[in-house]
Amino acid sequence: MKKIALSLLVISLFLGIPVNGQVGRLLNKVSKSVADKVDGKQDSGSNVTNKEPEPKCACDQPEMILDLGGKLKLMYSEINISVRDDGAILVKDRNSNDLYIVKDGNPEGPVKEGDPRLAGFESATENKSSEGSKGWANNPYITSAGDKYTLKFNGKTYGPYGMINEFKVSKSKDKFAAIVVENVPFSEADGKKMEAAIKAAKTDQEKMDLSMQYSQLMMQKMQQGGGPEAMMAKLVTNIPGAKYDPLKSVGGSLNNDVKYDDILFSTYDKVIDLSNKVLLNLKPEAQGAEALFVNTANTKYAWYKFGTLTFSDGTTMSEMFNLHLVKVNGQIYIAYMYYSPKRNAIMQCKIAF
Repeated sequence: MKKIALSLLVISLFLGIPVNGQVGRLLNKVSKSVADKVDGKQDSGSNVTNKEPEPKCACDQPEMILDLGGKLKLMYSEINISVRDDGAILVKDRNSNDLYIVKDGNPEGPVKEGDPRLAGFESATENKSSEGSKGWANNPYITSAGDKYTLKFNGKTYGPYGMINEFKVSKSKDKFAAIVVENVPFSEADGKKMEAAIKAAKTDQEKMDLSMQYSQLMMQKMQQGGGPEAMMAKLVTNIPGAKYDPLKSVGGSLNNDVKYDDILFSTYDKVIDLSNKVLLNLKPEAQGAEALFVNTANTKYAWYKFGTLTFSDGTTMSEMFNLHLVKVNGQIYIAYMYYSPKRNAIMQCKIAF
């Protein structure tokens, strides 16, 4: 095998044929192994040291999150990683679709979809009510009965509501905010029933009559449910002083990741707190960022875009992923991960923020 690989490398160099990066790395590795053999060195196999430089974002004392060459034997280019609030990470091998949970460096799995241990990684609080009752099925704070939803948080009940558009809980689990609609005069089931009836109609007159019938039914339900105002979205929360102005927060959504242990509205170009105060107007280059972070004093922010973290003072860092806010000994940090070629591991660093 080594002779074949070495021969391929020699031939490709002789003919001037370019080799792609992955094949090139394989041939380099094999040719190094052959050269070591000729020099009398032992074949190190999979333990050959990766000579690629560490990324620019590497810190002096990083924390090892996952040893890819350890128990799991995973390739960095073939995995997805997500972080849970308690610091555990979920690793998905895209080749096999196997899931692994890693906490304090100890992996367990593979874990199958639906396993209760996966709770918190793909939180139901991120779902939208447009997915129907299934969208909130696994949410511990939301229960459904028929076409209505009820919120239960810290011993208090809110609702019922005809629709829950958004729902967020703070990191400490003591605050929540939701965008709800009290009354939906025409449910998803009603819509399907009407669609089937009109489709089965034989004449245009029958279709028109059915349309009028369902329009009158909608008006009746609207009046019975509190009129047009009950159909408007509103904010429900246990945060004191909260107000909701749909015009000010147009195009935005509730966000519990922007500021540590807080829930804000984030739009394309600004950040608004739940008292309707604009905390920040974002710089043009920060607008539409993949992730946004605001410090506790609202004096500094940072955004992650195209693989680069940029601070409002102009400082930049790159080659990191899975950025999130953490609190350690009373200090807030932006934590991030990076791949270390030297260790063949996922490492984590923290920046005081």
